[in-house]
Amino acid sequence: MTATHTRPEAGAGGSSAVESDSGTRGGSRERRAPGKPPGRPPGRRTGPAGQGLRDVLALVLLPVPLLVATLPAAFAGGGTRRWFGGRGESQRAEAQAARDAAAEAFYELDTAQRDLKISIETINAVDNSPRGRKAAEDFAALGRRIDDVSHAYITAVDAHDLDRDDLEPSVAASARTELTRAKDDLVRVKGELDRFGQGLGTLLGSAETQLARLAPAVERARQALLGASNALDAVRAAGLRADELAARLAALAPELTKLNQGAGKHGVAETLQRADVVLRDAEALRAEAERLPERAAEIDRRLVSLRTRAQALTTRAGSVEPVLSELRRRFSAACWQDLQPVPEQAAVNVTQAEEKLAEAAKARDEQRWADATSRLSTVRALLNAVDEAVSAAGDRLQRLDAVAKDPQQEIERTRFAVRDAQRLAMAGRHTPDPRHARPLDDSVARLDRAVAGLEGRHPDYWHFLTETEAVRQTAARVVSDIREERGGGA
Repeated sequence: MTATHTRPEAGAGGSSAVESDSGTRGGSRERRAPGKPPGRPPGRRTGPAGQGLRDVLALVLLPVPLLVATLPAAFAGGGTRRWFGGRGESQRAEAQAARDAAAEAFYELDTAQRDLKISIETINAVDNSPRGRKAAEDFAALGRRIDDVSHAYITAVDAHDLDRDDLEPSVAASARTELTRAKDDLVRVKGELDRFGQGLGTLLGSAETQLARLAPAVERARQALLGASNALDAVRAAGLRADELAARLAALAPELTKLNQGAGKHGVAETLQRADVVLRDAEALRAEAERLPERAAEIDRRLVSLRTRAQALTTRAGSVEPVLSELRRRFSAACWQDLQPVPEQAAVNVTQAEEKLAEAAKARDEQRWADATSRLSTVRALLNAVDEAVSAAGDRLQRLDAVAKDPQQEIERTRFAVRDAQRLAMAGRHTPDPRHARPLDDSVARLDRAVAGLEGRHPDYWHFLTETEAVRQTAARVVSDIREERGGGA
């Protein structure tokens, strides 16, 4: 665009021959046009037509050389006013473009910093690991660099009024340089910020995952506590006190208070952990409360059953003495000496079992379920011991009777077990493995000695039976070792 297409604009501090008294852009204060006679009374005003006539007359009355010198100045705006489209206006436009570009870069940097700050706060709320702390420190360092370049940008903007009418081209050029430098610095730091944000992907993803878990975890914990409370109420309505369960539920009340205070006070990780603990404990409480009626009924059944068993064992224990008498009459002392304490020990155990039964019944009446269960377990162990001892006496007499009538059956049974192990040890081999052959050879010799011990007037049949049992166990162990080795090699 050329100068003829533009409108002249008044500069600051100058006046033009074609400018009216109040036509300046700076405001409404009067400017005195060139050629205006001084000393005119201030109250007398001159109209626009009269003022224009005086300006023309002043120019006509000037000498020719002065007129020639005055005309260019008049059209040039009094030496201070410039037309649009000139070099000065181009410098101004470039400076304003640089200012706009810097402003855009500043806005983008500020937006990116705000967004990333939210990410850092999310990470800090969840992750207290060294990586999380380092991310916060690095972001703080970036923030200081952002402050520096932002300060430089604001200083550059404040230093130059690019909208002034009398802006000098040199000032516009300087402003453009400073604003361009500020924009470049803003863009550079924005790039650093973007790269830093990209490096937070793993930390941020983990933090967001935990935050997403937070509300559901807390709600599940609350619902579990409510379920435990309802189950406990139902148990009490059925006439069961459940004092222990009530105490455990009351102990969870402070944890519920902390859950309600939220992650803002206790942190996300701690709140998630607390929610998991409360959920687990509350669900265990609810399950125990729901099983309590069944548990009470089971304790009642066990009390009746163990009382009946104790009475039956008392009767059976009375039969041990006649068995021992038969053993003493027919067999050597080695066959029955270890059974001598059985009657007395059986009576003691039965008495202790009856005492524990009474304690269990009392604990059941007082609804001390754990104590009742513990006492019943003790009763069962005592009665098992009595049962084994009484059964051992009867079994001893039966086995001794059988071997005394026909020891050959026990001998053949044992020899068959040894021969079966020997065949397996020789399978696929010319010579057996010494690890297998040696214990089998020892077993054969041991069996021969046990058979030889049956000769005499009063043979120790019980020693014979224990020896044959030991030989069979050795043979079974060799067979197991061989099969394990061959199975592993296959």
